Amino acid sequence: MNLPITARVNKMNHLEIGGCDTVGLAKEFGTPLYVMDEATLREKCREYAQSFRAHYPDTRIVFASKALSCTAVLKVIDSEGVGVDVSSGGELYTARLAACGMKNIYYHGNNKSRAELKEAVDAGVGRIVVDNLAELERLDEIAGHAKKEVDILFRMNPGIEAHTHEFIQTGKIDSKFGIQRQDIIEAVRVANEKKYVNFVGIHSHIGSQIFDIEPFEAEVDVLCQTAKDILDQTRTEVMELNLGGGLGISYLGDEKVPGTGEFAERICKRLMARIKELSLPAPRLILEPGRSLVGNAGVTLYEIGVIKDIPGVRKYIMIDGGMADNPRPILYDAKYAAYVANKFNEDNGAKERVTVAGRFCESGDVILRDVELKKVEVGDVLAVTATGAYNYSMASNYNRVCRPAMVMLNQGQAYEIIRRENYEDITRMDVVIS
Repeated sequence: MNLPITARVNKMNHLEIGGCDTVGLAKEFGTPLYVMDEATLREKCREYAQSFRAHYPDTRIVFASKALSCTAVLKVIDSEGVGVDVSSGGELYTARLAACGMKNIYYHGNNKSRAELKEAVDAGVGRIVVDNLAELERLDEIAGHAKKEVDILFRMNPGIEAHTHEFIQTGKIDSKFGIQRQDIIEAVRVANEKKYVNFVGIHSHIGSQIFDIEPFEAEVDVLCQTAKDILDQTRTEVMELNLGGGLGISYLGDEKVPGTGEFAERICKRLMARIKELSLPAPRLILEPGRSLVGNAGVTLYEIGVIKDIPGVRKYIMIDGGMADNPRPILYDAKYAAYVANKFNEDNGAKERVTVAGRFCESGDVILRDVELKKVEVGDVLAVTATGAYNYSMASNYNRVCRPAMVMLNQGQAYEIIRRENYEDITRMDVVIS
């Protein structure tokens, strides 16, 4: 399933999401337009929490906000009792603006600035995930000046390579992230000597868009054995094991994606077995899903402006957005599915093979290549699915094009949660020399 859970075909043969006609949304708010289905977002939050706590009650779910950081989304996440992980001062500021509980904030990053660390300490975030010993020294100094104790986790590189795109593998040995496993004992000893940092756990993250559960089970093994080594060699209890995120989603609708329930059952079963085998005190389990919480809740709407047919070669469908609002195809060769929103019913109408190209001045600005779509006309509305994660977050003003608006849909109501940029927005920081 790559559509939001509320998706259906209405009597006009239009795609409807959250009780709203997407063709009507395109007319009302303009295109390109990001749409988010609130029901899908809430359902995924509850599914994660209920699935894991059914097998391991002491579990905390924390949203990896880099996937989609905006105040309205974070308010929904926070209202479902899900924490938020941030990786910059801007993401922390957004979480604070959304009135998220600071004790449920996990702060990540491999090169946090002194200013960002101070902001985190002053805000009273729940956990700072320390990536290296240089950061540990800075954090202890900053916390000392503030006269505040700070709970930390160390990010450890587990040396696990998940089967995913090279650019989003983060758990392998050759990575900019984390402390190497063989150095973690010394890191804990150094932390224990500090006055203002309190070591509480280990974090790791093995990559993104992973369809196999086995790498996560291997991650549990490594973290549990490391917790045992820390306990034996430093007499320090590891109170939290944070597996990070990385579970994949269906972009095309036909990928074999593990269900949250199966994922939770196998991870928790493996964790409890290792705890028993190693005689460990039971830690709190932390999961940090990002894409798998918001990805399938999002759809992007475009208007088709030009059709270019090169006989015997290719038929191009030109949309009014592209790589600036969705850079993943050009970055990762990511694949998406799309539907003609105003001709949605799959049972009616012939299909044709087309390539969907964007409006930006790059030959590689292609969103979908050689896909089957209903025969399209200029003015039709194209709905590209599963765009809730890393589309808005990675959007740019390439060619000085304004970034799209975003609306939240719920029970027939559409609420603008990010307004469309205008020319004043994209030139606001320019210093005009007279």
